[in-house]
Amino acid sequence: MNISIIIPAYNEEKRIGKTLEEYSKFFDKLVKSNGIDYQILVVINGTTDNTEQVVKNYKKKYKRINYLNLPQGGKGFAITEGFKEALKGKGDLIGFVDADMATSPEEYWKLIANIRDYDGAIADRYIRGAKITPKFSFRRVIVSRIFNFIVRVLFLVPYKDTQCGAKIFRREIIEKVLNETTITQWAYDIDLLYICKRNNFKILSVPTIWEEVEGSKLNVKKASIQMFFAIIQLRILRSPFKDLLRIIKPLIAKIYQYTK
Repeated sequence: MNISIIIPAYNEEKRIGKTLEEYSKFFDKLVKSNGIDYQILVVINGTTDNTEQVVKNYKKKYKRINYLNLPQGGKGFAITEGFKEALKGKGDLIGFVDADMATSPEEYWKLIANIRDYDGAIADRYIRGAKITPKFSFRRVIVSRIFNFIVRVLFLVPYKDTQCGAKIFRREIIEKVLNETTITQWAYDIDLLYICKRNNFKILSVPTIWEEVEGSKLNVKKASIQMFFAIIQLRILRSPFKDLLRIIKPLIAKIYQYTK
Protein backbone atom coordinates (compact mmCIF):
# COMPACT_ATOMS: atom_id res chain seq x y z
CA MET A 1 0.00 0.00 0.00
CA ASN A 2 1.36 3.39 -1.03
CA ILE A 3 0.16 6.50 0.83
CA SER A 4 0.47 10.17 -0.12
CA ILE A 5 -0.06 12.69 2.68
CA ILE A 6 -0.50 16.30 1.61
CA ILE A 7 0.23 19.04 4.15
CA PRO A 8 -0.89 22.55 3.09
CA ALA A 9 1.35 25.10 4.78
CA TYR A 10 0.82 28.84 5.02
CA ASN A 11 3.34 30.65 7.27
CA GLU A 12 4.00 27.53 9.34
CA GLU A 13 7.73 27.96 10.06
CA LYS A 14 7.17 27.53 13.82
CA ARG A 15 5.00 24.39 13.62
CA ILE A 16 5.75 22.48 10.42
CA GLY A 17 9.06 21.10 11.72
CA LYS A 18 7.51 19.11 14.56
CA THR A 19 4.82 17.78 12.23
CA LEU A 20 7.35 16.57 9.65
CA GLU A 21 9.51 15.02 12.36
CA GLU A 22 6.68 13.12 14.06
CA TYR A 23 4.95 11.98 10.88
CA SER A 24 8.21 10.83 9.29
CA LYS A 25 9.29 8.86 12.35
CA PHE A 26 5.89 7.22 12.73
CA PHE A 27 5.45 6.23 9.10
CA ASP A 28 9.09 5.12 8.73
CA LYS A 29 8.35 2.52 11.41
CA LEU A 30 5.30 1.36 9.46
CA VAL A 31 7.42 0.95 6.33
CA LYS A 32 9.44 -1.64 8.22
CA SER A 33 6.64 -3.31 10.19
CA ASN A 34 3.64 -3.12 7.80
CA GLY A 35 5.31 -3.08 4.41
CA ILE A 36 3.71 0.19 3.37
CA ASP A 37 5.33 3.03 1.45
CA TYR A 38 4.50 6.70 1.74
CA GLN A 39 5.37 10.24 0.79
CA ILE A 40 4.74 13.51 2.60
CA LEU A 41 4.04 16.34 0.19
CA VAL A 42 4.15 19.80 1.75
CA VAL A 43 2.34 22.41 -0.35
CA ILE A 44 3.65 25.81 0.70
CA ASN A 45 1.16 28.41 -0.52
CA GLY A 46 1.49 32.17 -0.52
CA THR A 47 3.79 32.08 2.49
CA THR A 48 5.79 35.09 3.63
CA ASP A 49 7.92 33.47 6.31
CA ASN A 50 10.69 30.84 6.43
CA THR A 51 8.48 27.78 5.93
CA GLU A 52 10.30 26.67 2.78
CA GLN A 53 13.72 26.58 4.44
CA VAL A 54 12.37 24.58 7.38
CA VAL A 55 10.87 22.05 4.96
CA LYS A 56 14.13 21.90 2.99
CA ASN A 57 16.03 21.05 6.17
CA TYR A 58 13.69 18.17 6.99
CA LYS A 59 13.73 16.96 3.40
CA LYS A 60 17.48 16.39 3.79
CA LYS A 61 16.81 14.28 6.88
CA TYR A 62 13.81 12.28 5.60
CA LYS A 63 13.88 11.12 1.99
CA ARG A 64 10.11 10.69 1.69
CA ILE A 65 9.42 14.41 2.18
CA ASN A 66 8.79 16.47 -0.95
CA TYR A 67 7.34 19.93 -1.39
CA LEU A 68 5.84 22.48 -3.74
CA ASN A 69 6.19 26.22 -3.21
CA LEU A 70 3.33 28.09 -4.85
CA PRO A 71 2.87 31.86 -5.03
CA GLN A 72 -0.91 31.64 -4.74
CA GLY A 73 -2.47 31.11 -1.33
CA GLY A 74 -5.52 29.34 0.04
CA LYS A 75 -6.04 25.90 1.53
CA GLY A 76 -8.32 24.69 -1.26
CA PHE A 77 -5.83 25.74 -3.92
CA ALA A 78 -2.96 24.09 -2.04
CA ILE A 79 -4.78 20.78 -1.58
CA THR A 80 -5.92 20.70 -5.21
CA GLU A 81 -2.36 21.23 -6.44
CA GLY A 82 -1.19 18.61 -3.97
CA PHE A 83 -3.72 16.13 -5.34
CA LYS A 84 -2.49 16.77 -8.88
CA GLU A 85 1.10 16.20 -7.85
CA ALA A 86 0.27 13.07 -5.83
CA LEU A 87 -1.56 11.56 -8.80
CA LYS A 88 1.71 11.65 -10.74
CA GLY A 89 3.02 9.05 -8.28
CA LYS A 90 1.89 5.62 -7.18
CA GLY A 91 -0.26 6.48 -4.18
CA ASP A 92 -3.11 4.05 -3.54
CA LEU A 93 -4.45 6.37 -0.84
CA ILE A 94 -4.18 10.15 -1.06
CA GLY A 95 -5.16 12.50 1.75
CA PHE A 96 -4.32 15.65 3.60
CA VAL A 97 -3.70 16.84 7.14
CA ASP A 98 -3.17 20.24 8.73
CA ALA A 99 0.39 21.38 9.41
CA ASP A 100 -0.12 22.14 13.09
CA MET A 101 -0.06 18.58 14.53
CA ALA A 102 -3.61 18.95 15.88
CA THR A 103 -4.00 15.47 14.36
CA SER A 104 -1.15 13.24 15.46
CA PRO A 105 0.30 10.63 13.06
CA GLU A 106 -1.24 7.93 15.25
CA GLU A 107 -4.69 9.46 14.75
CA TYR A 108 -4.10 9.89 11.03
CA TRP A 109 -3.12 6.24 10.77
CA LYS A 110 -6.53 5.34 12.22
CA LEU A 111 -8.12 6.75 9.05
CA ILE A 112 -5.93 4.52 6.90
CA ALA A 113 -6.38 1.45 9.08
CA ASN A 114 -10.19 1.80 9.09
CA ILE A 115 -10.82 2.68 5.45
CA ARG A 116 -11.30 -1.01 4.47
CA ASP A 117 -14.14 -1.14 1.89
CA TYR A 118 -14.88 2.58 2.07
CA ASP A 119 -13.92 5.14 -0.56
CA GLY A 120 -12.56 7.55 1.99
CA ALA A 121 -12.22 8.25 5.71
CA ILE A 122 -12.43 11.55 7.59
CA ALA A 123 -11.53 12.47 11.15
CA ASP A 124 -14.50 13.50 13.29
CA ARG A 125 -14.19 15.43 16.56
CA TYR A 126 -17.85 15.21 17.53
CA ILE A 127 -18.90 11.56 17.37
CA ARG A 128 -18.71 9.02 20.18
CA GLY A 129 -15.13 8.09 21.00
CA ALA A 130 -13.67 11.43 19.87
CA LYS A 131 -11.83 13.82 22.18
CA ILE A 132 -10.84 17.48 21.92
CA THR A 133 -8.07 18.71 24.19
CA PRO A 134 -8.26 21.21 25.71
CA LYS A 135 -12.02 21.33 25.38
CA PHE A 136 -13.52 24.00 23.14
CA SER A 137 -15.15 26.96 24.84
CA PHE A 138 -18.92 26.85 25.06
CA ARG A 139 -19.11 29.62 22.47
CA ARG A 140 -16.91 27.76 20.00
CA VAL A 141 -18.92 24.56 20.43
CA ILE A 142 -22.17 26.42 19.74
CA VAL A 143 -20.72 28.15 16.67
CA SER A 144 -19.35 24.90 15.25
CA ARG A 145 -22.61 23.01 15.86
CA ILE A 146 -24.72 25.74 14.24
CA PHE A 147 -22.33 25.82 11.29
CA ASN A 148 -22.53 22.05 10.89
CA PHE A 149 -26.34 22.14 11.10
CA ILE A 150 -26.45 24.69 8.28
CA VAL A 151 -24.06 22.59 6.19
CA ARG A 152 -26.13 19.44 6.68
CA VAL A 153 -29.35 21.24 5.78
CA LEU A 154 -27.95 22.97 2.70
CA PHE A 155 -25.96 20.04 1.29
CA LEU A 156 -27.78 17.05 2.82
CA VAL A 157 -24.52 15.45 3.92
CA PRO A 158 -24.55 13.21 7.01
CA TYR A 159 -21.19 14.23 8.50
CA LYS A 160 -21.02 15.83 11.95
CA ASP A 161 -17.58 17.28 11.29
CA THR A 162 -16.75 18.48 7.79
CA GLN A 163 -13.98 20.85 8.90
CA CYS A 164 -11.48 18.66 10.75
CA GLY A 165 -8.31 18.89 8.68
CA ALA A 166 -7.56 15.19 8.36
CA LYS A 167 -9.01 13.21 5.44
CA ILE A 168 -7.92 10.42 3.11
CA PHE A 169 -9.40 8.90 -0.06
CA ARG A 170 -8.70 6.14 -2.52
CA ARG A 171 -6.74 7.24 -5.57
CA GLU A 172 -9.62 6.60 -7.97
CA ILE A 173 -11.90 8.87 -5.93
CA ILE A 174 -9.44 11.76 -6.17
CA GLU A 175 -9.16 11.16 -9.91
CA LYS A 176 -12.94 11.42 -10.27
CA VAL A 177 -13.64 14.44 -8.06
CA LEU A 178 -10.57 16.57 -8.74
CA ASN A 179 -11.99 18.39 -11.75
CA GLU A 180 -15.29 19.06 -9.98
CA THR A 181 -13.99 20.82 -6.87
CA THR A 182 -13.94 24.59 -6.57
CA ILE A 183 -11.05 26.62 -5.21
CA THR A 184 -12.39 28.02 -1.96
CA GLN A 185 -10.73 28.96 1.32
CA TRP A 186 -13.42 27.94 3.80
CA ALA A 187 -15.77 25.60 1.95
CA TYR A 188 -13.30 23.30 0.18
CA ASP A 189 -13.83 20.35 2.52
CA ILE A 190 -17.59 20.71 2.26
CA ASP A 191 -17.45 20.80 -1.52
CA LEU A 192 -15.23 17.72 -1.59
CA LEU A 193 -17.60 15.75 0.65
CA TYR A 194 -20.65 17.00 -1.25
CA ILE A 195 -19.19 15.74 -4.54
CA CYS A 196 -18.48 12.38 -2.89
CA LYS A 197 -22.09 12.18 -1.71
CA ARG A 198 -23.41 13.13 -5.14
CA ASN A 199 -21.36 10.30 -6.66
CA ASN A 200 -22.52 7.83 -3.99
CA PHE A 201 -19.01 7.32 -2.63
CA LYS A 202 -18.87 5.75 0.83
CA ILE A 203 -17.05 7.97 3.32
CA LEU A 204 -16.38 6.77 6.87
CA SER A 205 -16.27 9.15 9.84
CA VAL A 206 -13.62 8.04 12.33
CA PRO A 207 -13.57 9.40 15.92
CA THR A 208 -10.34 11.26 16.52
CA ILE A 209 -8.29 12.77 19.31
CA TRP A 210 -7.72 16.37 18.29
CA GLU A 211 -5.37 18.69 20.16
CA GLU A 212 -5.62 22.47 20.02
CA VAL A 213 -2.14 23.75 19.18
CA GLU A 214 -0.62 27.08 20.20
CA GLY A 215 -0.01 29.51 17.38
CA SER A 216 -3.36 29.02 15.66
CA LYS A 217 -4.19 31.85 13.29
CA LEU A 218 -7.94 31.20 13.56
CA ASN A 219 -10.10 34.09 14.72
CA VAL A 220 -13.35 32.30 15.53
CA LYS A 221 -15.58 35.37 15.13
CA LYS A 222 -14.13 36.44 11.77
CA ALA A 223 -13.82 32.87 10.52
CA SER A 224 -17.46 32.17 11.36
CA ILE A 225 -18.63 35.05 9.18
CA GLN A 226 -16.33 34.06 6.33
CA MET A 227 -17.37 30.40 6.56
CA PHE A 228 -21.06 31.28 6.54
CA PHE A 229 -20.81 33.30 3.34
CA ALA A 230 -18.50 30.70 1.79
CA ILE A 231 -21.09 27.94 2.18
CA ILE A 232 -23.86 30.21 0.86
CA GLN A 233 -21.70 30.95 -2.16
CA LEU A 234 -20.96 27.26 -2.64
CA ARG A 235 -24.63 26.29 -2.29
CA ILE A 236 -25.57 28.75 -5.05
CA LEU A 237 -22.69 27.54 -7.21
CA ARG A 238 -23.98 23.96 -6.88
CA SER A 239 -27.55 24.95 -7.79
CA PRO A 240 -29.41 25.91 -10.99
CA PHE A 241 -29.13 29.54 -9.83
CA LYS A 242 -25.34 29.79 -10.03
CA ASP A 243 -25.61 32.86 -12.28
CA LEU A 244 -26.70 34.76 -9.16
CA LEU A 245 -23.09 34.63 -8.00
CA ARG A 246 -22.23 37.36 -10.47
CA ILE A 247 -24.59 39.64 -8.56
CA ILE A 248 -23.63 38.74 -4.99
CA LYS A 249 -19.88 38.16 -5.45
CA PRO A 250 -18.99 41.86 -5.04
CA LEU A 251 -20.94 41.93 -1.77
CA ILE A 252 -19.22 38.77 -0.50
CA ALA A 253 -15.84 40.19 -1.46
CA LYS A 254 -16.56 43.32 0.59
CA ILE A 255 -17.58 41.23 3.57
CA TYR A 256 -14.40 39.17 3.33
CA GLN A 257 -12.34 42.36 3.17
CA TYR A 258 -14.14 43.75 6.22
CA THR A 259 -13.48 40.61 8.28
CA LYS A 260 -9.74 40.38 7.49
